[in-house]
Formats: sequence, structure tokens, C-alpha cells
Amino acid sequence: MAKLEFHQFPCLDDNYGVLIHDPDAGVTASIDAPDADAVREALAEQGWKLTHILTTHHHHDHTGGNLELKTETGCTIIGPKAEEARIPGIDRAVREGDSFPLGGAKVHVIETPGHTAGHISYWIPAHAVAFVGDTLFSLGCGRVFEGTYEMMWASLSKLRRLPAATRIYCGHEYTLANGRFGLTIEPGNTALAARVAEVEQLRAAGKPSLPTRLDRELETNVFLRTSSPEIRKRLALETAEDWQVFAAVRERKNKG
Repeated sequence: MAKLEFHQFPCLDDNYGVLIHDPDAGVTASIDAPDADAVREALAEQGWKLTHILTTHHHHDHTGGNLELKTETGCTIIGPKAEEARIPGIDRAVREGDSFPLGGAKVHVIETPGHTAGHISYWIPAHAVAFVGDTLFSLGCGRVFEGTYEMMWASLSKLRRLPAATRIYCGHEYTLANGRFGLTIEPGNTALAARVAEVEQLRAAGKPSLPTRLDRELETNVFLRTSSPEIRKRLALETAEDWQVFAAVRERKNKG
């Protein structure tokens, strides 16, 4: 199995970028390119040369550095087929079920629309890691801008079915606000309360709350916990479909 190295770094106001590096192949991919300067600085810090950008969705805070970095490095930009016309500099458009090599690793594409109509996530099963952009956040999920709640729930359900030990890299540092909101929805969740306390300490120390792990999210993320009796009772949705429970939680967060 190829050796991969991962480097997460903050950029813009609350975004995260991630570099994936295969030292044997000399390949380095940036998950999204929120800001060219931040990506460039991260590459210089690690001593790596950019070869790929893996774009999750078209929003400018995920693609703003694409063209500048491509001009400088000649990197290959991969992104969602459904948003091909909206991804600056795209070279290869991919869809559900596609996979491609990244050095010695194999990257799988999962379509996760809802936040945007063509959002995709990248999963590297051999390294138990997934890059989910703005579909799933630690203790939260993205706003549903271009899809429907039912569509977004279907996307989250795909991610819920990944192996429990999968490390999850997300696009933003929203964990603390998400966790505090979650406690208004499921106050009896002791694992969630403990996670919020942990994140408060991390953030106070200037440390990131990411990456997270899927098993932790399944225990603590109210947007994924639609079968929780406490959540269903609190929302008076005891017999509702899972996506309807999700929709009610998301609506509450939108208004919060």
C-alpha cells in the first residue's frame, strides 16, 4: 500500500485546506483550493510540489485558488461532472462510482449533493480517510442551498455507511457552534457534551477540531442521529421518516 502523508491547514476565515502527499510517487493533491496564498505557503512549509487539485464543489471559498495555482504549477484539476462548467480550470470531471489513481493510492468518488447540486466527496478506503467538503461537518452538516432536504439526507446516509474508523476531513471549522446547537436538540447525549467540552479546550488552545472520525460523528452529530428517540420526541416527530427528522433539525439550525 502506498504511503500517504496528510497536512491540514487553516485558510480564509474558517476554511481548512488539506494536502495529500505520496512521497514515493512525488504526487501532491490539494483538497479544494480556497486561497492560492494559503495553499502555496502550506506546500512550501512541507517542501511539496502541487500536482493535483481535487475540487468538492463550485463555491468560491473552495475554488478561489484554482486558476492561479494551475498557472504556476500545471497541476491537474479534478472536480464534479455535474458542476463542470462552474469549476475554474477543471481538467477531468468525475461522477458517482468513478475512481482514479493518486500516486499509489486509489481515490473513489461519492456524489453527495444537497449543499450544491453536484457536490462530491473523495474517499480513499485503503487509508480510511474521506474528504467531504461542505456536506458533513464535525457535529454538523452544510446548509442545503441547491438541493432538497431529502437529497441532502441521502448524501449524508452514503457517508454514514462508510467504515466507522474513517477519518473525516471537512471544509470548515464549525465544530463548536455545531456542538452547542446539538445540545439543544439532544441534551441527554453525554458523548456529545463531552465532545463539546473537548472542542472548547482545543479551540481555546488554538488547535483544530478536525479531522474527526465517523464513529464519533455517529455518536454525537445530531444531523446524523435521526433515529434517536430523544431527538424524535423533542421534535414531535416520533413516526416521521428519517429525512424529515433531518430536515427539522436543519431548519432549527438555519434559524439559530
